[in-house]
Order: sequence, then structure tokens, then C-alpha cells
Amino acid sequence: MTDPITRPGKIIAIHLSYVSRADQRGRRPAAPSYFFKPASSVGVSGGTVERPAGTELLAFEGEIALVIGTAARRVSLADAWDHVGWVTASNDLGLYDLRANDKGSNVRSKGGDGYTPLGPELIDARTVDPAALRVRTWVNGELRQDDTTAGLLFPLAQLVADLSQHFTLEPGDVILTGTPAGSSVIVPGDVVEVEVDAPDAPGAPSSGRLVTTVTQGDVPFDGDLGSLPAVDDLQRTEAWGSREEAGLPPQESAPTLTPELRAQLLEAPTAGLSAQLRKRGHHSCFIDGVAANLPGTKIVGTAKTLRFVPFREDLFRTHGGGYNAQKRAFDAVEEGEVIVIEARGDATTGTLGDILALRAQHRGAAGVVTDGGVRDFDAVAEIGLPVFSQGAHPSVLGRKHVPWDVDVTISCGGATVQPGDIIVGDGDGVIVIPPALAAEVAADAIAQEIEDAWIAEQVAAGHPVDGLFPMNAEWRARYEAATRPAPRFLSEERSDETTDADADRSAR
Repeated sequence: MTDPITRPGKIIAIHLSYVSRADQRGRRPAAPSYFFKPASSVGVSGGTVERPAGTELLAFEGEIALVIGTAARRVSLADAWDHVGWVTASNDLGLYDLRANDKGSNVRSKGGDGYTPLGPELIDARTVDPAALRVRTWVNGELRQDDTTAGLLFPLAQLVADLSQHFTLEPGDVILTGTPAGSSVIVPGDVVEVEVDAPDAPGAPSSGRLVTTVTQGDVPFDGDLGSLPAVDDLQRTEAWGSREEAGLPPQESAPTLTPELRAQLLEAPTAGLSAQLRKRGHHSCFIDGVAANLPGTKIVGTAKTLRFVPFREDLFRTHGGGYNAQKRAFDAVEEGEVIVIEARGDATTGTLGDILALRAQHRGAAGVVTDGGVRDFDAVAEIGLPVFSQGAHPSVLGRKHVPWDVDVTISCGGATVQPGDIIVGDGDGVIVIPPALAAEVAADAIAQEIEDAWIAEQVAAGHPVDGLFPMNAEWRARYEAATRPAPRFLSEERSDETTDADADRSAR
């Protein structure tokens, strides 16, 4: 009997809840987070779900659904399960082609008609232990998901209690409790089956198998009305579950910006680093035309890229508003990263302002580099986030740019920048270092700084620079003699040996 869930007042879904899924995604949330799905997304067992025309990444997510039996408002964790009337199976279908522009809210990517099939049978919540439920999913008869509520990050009762803090959970409301690892892409013709059961409970109650068949739609989305479907390798990876499953080549692991390397790069000036890059044939490492908003500041970090394209009315309507690429970049920047923005060298419009600067600072960004302008320039400086730009401009987004791409290869100030490149900036400017060269470039730049400091001492003492800068053979010999470690005398070596021997005898 599924009457209580044919038209729920609310459907609330959790983003990440199973350890297996969180580890697959590489992040474990400290607390649950949620999104709503419309009641019109409910489907029934034996129904179909359409993959819209022009899309490729429709994915299944087998889940345990909780159906509220009695109203819950500010209920305790101990009492929360008493407000759950039934348990059943669900398939929290999602269209990753629409996910980026709705990231977090999932309004369109998970709100389509039939994207929440439920049933077919209800399990009385009073007859089962919420910590001993199982969810399994089959695609074309092959078992693809198999996990239990013992693998949850957050107990089921916690979700009920938490949500009841914020609004009343009413009879018939549905809570989708998350999916374990194994979710992947499905294509027209595939048949997905989801079952929830309690194998250790008396009678082993089960929801039965929730069956959904994928069909192909023939009506494309209208780009004049809203964002069009778009996919990249990140969405393919997350929809399929891995790069391998998505048919993508393995990602090359870039050298890590370790704390030791970061410290060396902070010590070495950009002038010295750029000289070392030129010695290795890299002559286009400079991001030209930018200066720091905070005098004396220095930044070191790995690049997170953001690309603007020239303003066009129709493209700005589809890509300029909502959760656009600019907001996604500042929301996703990681600690130690530098947001590098391609604004085509146009200083006559702002590419960030104080709100985004606050977000980047909160996320731990090392700084921002943009070859465009900065809005709220003084406020951004007061925040303390290091920003290298072409200067201040009061305009808002939409005058010259459309935010377009995140985490792609860009051009900034005449330099090519790839995600993961190492960015170093100081009073002399900003340079881009290929990660594979960073360690040797930093070490050699510091060694050159030591040499240059010795040369400066000689010049200060009155020596002419001819033959000294750069050093000829005579001055090189003087330098090496002056900086060579002093030899140890034989008596000192014997004294050390005697001490070691005495120590050995004492130990025995």
C-alpha cells in the first residue's frame, strides 16, 4: 500500500550520507546537507524515466526513503524514529548534464518528472531497526549497489531530528537518505531495480523491487529560456563513479606543492625564479600588467582557473546569472590555491568584488590574480586577501564579460595557465611555474640569491661590477673559497673518534 507517498507535501534529499560514497567523492561532510525535490518528480514501480534529448549523463541512485507518519517539529534524537511511519525504496535519479548550474540546489538536475520513483511496498518503521536496513540496486539484472545503514555517516534518526529543527515534517513527507557507492550512468533501454529490506528483522520485511525503465526523449531544451545541458570530465567522472568507468584516461599526478617547497618559493623572489625559468627555455612565464592591492604582499599557490568570454547578450542570459562559473570558482577554491582569471586584459570592468573576496578568504585561498579590474577595490584590500589585478573599476559583472569555464586552460596577462600550475607573485609581478620544474627552480633561485648577496657585499666594499657581476673565473674562485665549509683538523677528528669510542665502552 503506497497511498501515503503518491503526492508527498515535501521531498527532502541529503547530498552525502554513506561512507562508501563520501570516500568515492573524496570528501566527508561534518554535518548533513540537503536539497528539495518537487512532488511532481514522484514515480511508481514499473514506470519509465526519460533521458532528455541532447543529454548523456542520467544516473541512478538507489536509496532508502523514510515516510513521515506523525508530524515532527523540534523532536529529539531519541524520539525522532517514532515519527517515521514507513520505509521504502527510492531511486534519486539525476541528470548530471544540468548539475553544474544548479550545483547544490539540484532543482533541474534532480527535479525532472519521474526522477523520484518510490515503492512498491511500504515497510512499517516500527518493525525494523533503523541501523540494520539494507539497500540494493540492480541494472539489467546486475547488482550494482549493496550497502546497509551501518555504513551511514549520519544515523537515519539524526536526519529526522535535524530537519525538524528547521521546519515541520508533516505526515506523508519523504526523506531520501542518500546513496552508497556504485551509482552510475544509465542509458535508454536500461532497467533499474532498487530494493530496501531488513534481512535480520522477523519476517525479513522488504519493499519489493522498485522497477524503472529508461526511455529516450526527443524534445531538446530551449537555450533562450535557460541554461543548456553541458558536461565536462568532472561531471562525467562523478556521474559514472570514476574516470575509468567514464572511459577517461587516468589523470597524471602533478608534483605536490609541499610545505617545504612552498617555503622555498616564498623565500625566492619572482625575479630569481623567472631567471631560472629562462635558463630552462621558458620565456613566457609572466602574467603582465598586474600589480598587488597590498604593498609588500607575496603569494604562492596552485592555480584554480576561471575564464570569462566577451559579453554577448544571449550568452549572458544563459550563463551570467544564478550559480554561474564565477561563483562556482570562488565557492570551490581550496586552501592554498590561487584563483587565476582570464579577463582578456580588459581593465574596464570588475572581475570580483568584496563578497567573492570574503568567500575566497574563508576558503583559505592564497590569493587572486586577474588581468581585469577589481570592484570594491578598497574593501577587498581591507579584507586582506592578496589580489593582483590591473586596478580598480566600479562596474558589475555583465558589462564586458560572461563567466564561462572553471578549471580549464586559460590565458591571463599573456601567459598560459593550467589548473595546478604554480603561481608566485610579489612586488616584481606574477609568474607561472610548471609544477614539474618548481622544486629545481626554487632550489636554484635560492642558491642564486645567496650568490647575489655575496656579490652585493663586494660591490658595497667598493669593487667594480666588471668581472664580478656576473662573476668571471677569478671572482668565482674567490666566492667558492669564501663560502667553502671550513675543514676539520685532524686533532678534532681524533677527539671525535675518542669520544665515540668512549661512548661505546660506556654503553657496554
